[in-house]
Amino acid sequence: MQRRLLTLAQWAGLGVLAGLLCGSASALFLYLLFKATDLRLATPWLPWVLPLAGLVLGGVYHAFGKEVLPGNNLVLDRLHDGGAQLPLRMAPMVLLGTVWSHLFGASVGREGTGVQMGASLADAASGWLKLDAPRRRHMLAAGVSGGFASVFGTPLAGAVFGLEVVVVGELNYAALVPCLVAALVGDWTTRAWGIHHQVFPTLDPLALSPLLVLKWLVFAACIAGLAWSFVAATHWLKARSARALPFLPLRLFIGGLASVGMWQLLGSSDYLGLSTPFLTQCINGADVPVWAFAAKWGFTVVALGFGFIGGEVTPLFVIGACAGYTLAGPLGLPVGLASGVGLAATFAAAANTPLAMSFMAVELLGVAVLPHVAVVAVVARQLSGQRSIYSSQRVLPLDAPHAPSLHPSMAELDAHPHLPTMKKPASRRRKA
Repeated sequence: MQRRLLTLAQWAGLGVLAGLLCGSASALFLYLLFKATDLRLATPWLPWVLPLAGLVLGGVYHAFGKEVLPGNNLVLDRLHDGGAQLPLRMAPMVLLGTVWSHLFGASVGREGTGVQMGASLADAASGWLKLDAPRRRHMLAAGVSGGFASVFGTPLAGAVFGLEVVVVGELNYAALVPCLVAALVGDWTTRAWGIHHQVFPTLDPLALSPLLVLKWLVFAACIAGLAWSFVAATHWLKARSARALPFLPLRLFIGGLASVGMWQLLGSSDYLGLSTPFLTQCINGADVPVWAFAAKWGFTVVALGFGFIGGEVTPLFVIGACAGYTLAGPLGLPVGLASGVGLAATFAAAANTPLAMSFMAVELLGVAVLPHVAVVAVVARQLSGQRSIYSSQRVLPLDAPHAPSLHPSMAELDAHPHLPTMKKPASRRRKA
């Protein structure tokens, strides 16, 4: 019993440290992000500068950030296989790169920034503390959870996200305590710095009925198709643009030109940056274009596909909420509930994280959303397949041994769709 208490205390201590680091970094990031967004909204000509901003951003990353450019995928690789410590410069580079992208209107998110800052700071702390490999992995997972939770103000979702996103089909409960503690402390720390998150309306209860479940199944199929198309298009454009334009500054310049062209063609600035006003507008039943989800889909695929720095979560929330708003009428669903369920389920299907997104929906919209979002998120995730916005995410086949390093990644599944498991790396076989 004494040994268990000591282990629990060690895990909790790691979680507290990770949470303090993540929460403070997220507070600084969100403060700068809000200021950048306010400045862009007050300066209508700034999006015209997006191509030049991309050229500058690409030049900085080309010179100093090639190693950290894989972003979340680099974090997942370290969680799977260990390896060298994450570069500490990942934190300031992704922070400034994301703020810079948003300042000029790139349609990117913020979760990638929180996760990468949290993971790199947590990994640096694990090096300072000289943690062994298992505890380092727990510290990394805690950094992911703390970063996600503190950026969105959703500690339960953050805790589960850090466990669920690593391997599809497996939850690493060994890291549960540090992840939960880091998520809670990270959220508290961000709020203590005076950062306020977006407030959503609480949804009214609605009992599930057989007819309603059938409607949700149709809804889930539509969300699955939307998520699958987003993942496929983003990966395709990333690969194609990298081959055609291997020089990153030029690639971001072209991506900026494409975004400016879409902005002018559509004649609206609503789809630049985070586009978070759409979330409350959809849930409150305000007037939103029925094609808004498609417009945000296009802006985000272009921005991420050409390499702008940021995450996928918030744009996918907006895409999903707008899609739910559009589907509510034809399916006879309450607009607010359909928008809220679409918000969470779209990212759940795109990232293979239905549990985390179900918790997140509850934290944002109230417990009444739970049965509905759980049904849609799980079904949409199943229908969309195992492909993910995170190409380094691993898949656990039903008959696979429970070792994360043996699971194939999304990129390997793309190349070999019927790959059951990975063989151990040659270096590990030699050590054996």
